[in-house]
Amino acid sequence: MLSATPLTELLAAALLPQRIAGVAAGGLGLVGLALAAVGLYGVAAFAVSRRLHEIGVRMALGARRGQVTWLITRRGLVLAIAGVAPGLALALALSRLLAGLLHGLDPADPATYLAIGALLTAVALTASWLPARRAARVDPVTVLRSE
Repeated sequence: MLSATPLTELLAAALLPQRIAGVAAGGLGLVGLALAAVGLYGVAAFAVSRRLHEIGVRMALGARRGQVTWLITRRGLVLAIAGVAPGLALALALSRLLAGLLHGLDPADPATYLAIGALLTAVALTASWLPARRAARVDPVTVLRSE
């Protein structure tokens, strides 16, 4: 004897593999974002450590902490924009290929692209701001004596 099953249950069962793949891809994306943030932080911290003498000279000549912080953070912002802009353009171009896998979603949703671009830029800014803040707190006399 056949039983009646609601269409929503049948659709949910049919889309279960795609949902599982989406959750797994999202989790891997978060891991990738965390690894990128740690990597950017490491590169920024290394760049700051290499420029400590220069930062000490700048501060000894009258640069304020905000100026030093912006000097380091600005470089991270430029690099983030240089990576995010072509990355979003490439994602938009490749999303046409994946349109068949996106059930009920627009592959060219501008809000999604803006949100992802803002998220990646915010992560890069935070990763470069933390070492910049630490560099701005350095005592110029101590740094200049150590060289």
